[in-house]
Amino acid sequence: MLTQRMLTPAIIKERSKRGIGIMEVLVAALVLGILYAAVSNLQKGNRDALLRIRGRDGATEVAQNIIDSLGALGLASFTDDNLIPCGGGAANCFTLAKTDDEGNKVAVVITKTRQWQGQPGLVQNTMSVTYTVDVKLSGDDEYKAKAGSLLLGTDSVAHVFAKRLDVTVSWPFKNSTQSISVSGVIR
Repeated sequence: MLTQRMLTPAIIKERSKRGIGIMEVLVAALVLGILYAAVSNLQKGNRDALLRIRGRDGATEVAQNIIDSLGALGLASFTDDNLIPCGGGAANCFTLAKTDDEGNKVAVVITKTRQWQGQPGLVQNTMSVTYTVDVKLSGDDEYKAKAGSLLLGTDSVAHVFAKRLDVTVSWPFKNSTQSISVSGVIR
C-alpha cells in the first residue's frame, strides 16, 4: 500500500502518461450528441421560418397582382349585375362571378401557383406553393355620390365613383392554412 510519502516522482510520472479513460470518452460523446441535437433542432426551426416567410411573401405578391389587374380593368367592369352576393349573408358584399355552361352565375375561383428555386436544407430543390384567392367587392351604394341641378330641373343623379376591393389569399403550411388580407380601391 502506497502512502503519500511513498509516491516517488517516477511513479507520479508513470500515472500521468496513462491517457484518456473510457468514461471521459463517453461523457464527451454524450455532450457532443446533445449539442448536435440542439443545433439540428435550431436549423429545422430556421428552415420552417424561411418557408413561412417565403410563403407569405408570395401571397403578398399574388394579392397585389390581383388588385393591380382588377384596377386596370376599371370600375365600369364591376357592376352589381356581374357580381353575386357573398356567402354568409354579409351586407353590401359581392364576389366576382362568371356564367357557367348552363347560363347560371357562379363565383370565380382563383388559384395561383408560385415556385422558387432554393436550398432550405442540404439539397437544392424547387419550392411550390398553391394560393387560393378570394375577392370581395363593395356594392354600388357604398361609394355613391349624388348630384342634382335646380337649373336643369333634375333630381339627384347617382354616380358610383369607386368600389372597395378586399383580397384574401390563403395557402397551406404544414397542417394549417395561412392567409393574408389586402384591401384596395377600384376607381
